[in-house]
Amino acid sequence: MGFVSVLSFAHQLISQRTQPGDTVVDATLGNGVDALFLAKLVGGRGSVYGFDIQQQALEQTEMRLRKELPDASSFVHMSLCSHELMETVVPTDRHGRVAAVTFNLGYLPGADTQTITRQESTLPALNAALRLLRKGGVVTIVLYSGHEGGSQEAAAVEDWARELPLAAYQVLRYQFANASGQAPYLLAVEKR
Repeated sequence: MGFVSVLSFAHQLISQRTQPGDTVVDATLGNGVDALFLAKLVGGRGSVYGFDIQQQALEQTEMRLRKELPDASSFVHMSLCSHELMETVVPTDRHGRVAAVTFNLGYLPGADTQTITRQESTLPALNAALRLLRKGGVVTIVLYSGHEGGSQEAAAVEDWARELPLAAYQVLRYQFANASGQAPYLLAVEKR
């Protein structure tokens, strides 16, 4: 049977806390895998807000959504900007009411590997995600440290997570202990 992948486990955590009609955020659209997953969870009565700094990511996400969920364009809102701006894009009446925010850090698969997420924007984005999150909501962060700059960003995110007060947040780490030290792993933050 085997354990589930890091991304599948992140999806399990999100699906346990998200219902049709909820508001969710995909902080790093990439190829649209998470955006599609989130859109299916919240349905047409919900809202998905997605962010990426690369036009290619928005285009690939749009193609994936159009193919697998044709009505998604009515409730999936994509922005060509850094994830650190999510609070300015998500309507203020949804602040503190978001069910889940998901991050896949690193670079866009199949694109320029020099364009990567960086701690300078990721850490403010994580703080914004916590402010947007409702009680019981979750932030999932898949960390990839195998590329240039990846281990520095992962270390900064780890430090950020360790500093979160236990009275307000629980932090879970999901990682295969016998995998390469550069294998992706998950940090998940639940707001109490």
